[in-house]
Amino acid sequence: MSQDLTTIARPYAEAVFARAQETGTLDEWAETLTFLAAVAADEAVADIIANPAVNHDRKAELLLDIGEGKLSDEAQNLVRLLVENGRVPALPEMATLYQQMKSEHDGVIDVEVVSAYALKPALEKELAAALKQKLGKDVHISSRKDPSLIGGVKIRAGDMVIDGSVAGALSQLANELGI
Repeated sequence: MSQDLTTIARPYAEAVFARAQETGTLDEWAETLTFLAAVAADEAVADIIANPAVNHDRKAELLLDIGEGKLSDEAQNLVRLLVENGRVPALPEMATLYQQMKSEHDGVIDVEVVSAYALKPALEKELAAALKQKLGKDVHISSRKDPSLIGGVKIRAGDMVIDGSVAGALSQLANELGI
């Protein structure tokens, strides 16, 4: 299902990104899409949007009322278009894709670091510096703890994954031994 949402959301995210570049409003659109994604992810709103008994005009009116004062004319048009095409549930994925495009444009890459133990800020800075040198981009690190890794870290930067965890090494060894 996630792949389906990505396929649906990508053309919208690309169109919004292109328009944001044209108008010099990359940051404003990032905020708008983040806001709309949060609204669309709200359980009560999602129930109304998914309800076939509620017509498109009422759904659009609901979203526009929630975003009153926060949405530009273009953002309001986007909301109407998404409602008309039944694409409101794709808003969270659209916001994610847009943010990835914006980060790429800004020369920044988001990196997720998963470790068996919480990382100290000094280690995060060292890791960010090493990754910046390797990737040639500014790095924003988000880290989380996963005790199931036993030790080491797993790093995800875009499509690149570096598994330096003990659990990953054991899994690889088991595969090589045919276990």
